[in-house]
Amino acid sequence: MDSLIPFTTSGSLVDCVDRKMLVVLRDGRKLHGVLRSYDQFANLVLEDTVERIYHGKAFAEHWHGLFLIRGENVVLLGEIDLDQEDDVPLQQVDYSVLDPYHKRDIAHKKVREDFKSKVLYEQKGFCKEGGEGDGY
Repeated sequence: MDSLIPFTTSGSLVDCVDRKMLVVLRDGRKLHGVLRSYDQFANLVLEDTVERIYHGKAFAEHWHGLFLIRGENVVLLGEIDLDQEDDVPLQQVDYSVLDPYHKRDIAHKKVREDFKSKVLYEQKGFCKEGGEGDGY
């Protein structure tokens, strides 16, 4: 009966080692790199890591190299299909071109999220996020 229970611990990452992965972090950053190692807490080590930013039909990459990611910051981890990676209908541009647009998008998102939190707190009785000891 135990063999029917899915294996959902960090040990299930063993098949992902030495493969190109996409990692989305809690702060919204999107990292592409080769997964080299992980531990029981799902802390990850990515090699040849680039951070990608997107705006419209363009993307830009910023080189980071070796990157250590604390497991609690990972929202999504997925393998990149190398056969389809080059078929993405986006144009790559220099990072300095997209960075101002990306920062503006982040600022707009923060304003929207703050407004939403205020409405939920004042009108719906939800608690405020980000209090002391709030790990997530």
